[in-house]
Amino acid sequence: MIPRQASPVLPQLTPQQRSALRARAHLLHPVVMIGDDGLTDPVLLEIGRNLDAHELIKIRVAGDDRAAREDMLRRICEDLGAAPVQHIGKILVVFRARPEKPAPKSRRPGKKAARPLKRSFQHRA
Repeated sequence: MIPRQASPVLPQLTPQQRSALRARAHLLHPVVMIGDDGLTDPVLLEIGRNLDAHELIKIRVAGDDRAAREDMLRRICEDLGAAPVQHIGKILVVFRARPEKPAPKSRRPGKKAARPLKRSFQHRA
């Protein structure tokens, strides 16, 4: 049900990368909210879609149990192949680089060579 298989090795961020991502995430609003039902498959699917679209997202978790939030962050990162950026209060910040798409093929099979410019030297003084 989850769009991307868990990778055996989670992506690791350097402290400089993590700092830059925290700065980018500062202005973001949470795009996914995890309710009282917890981390269900539809919620994981939605988180995966948002990571594909945005790379860096904030997730708001309803609940006061810090250990449960840490477990959710760990599970999200393992199941979706993402890297944890920050866990502050009830907000989780997660990053997953977008897969690079191949460049679209040209619709024209062959491109003609450019024609040389015509220059007129008749009007020289």
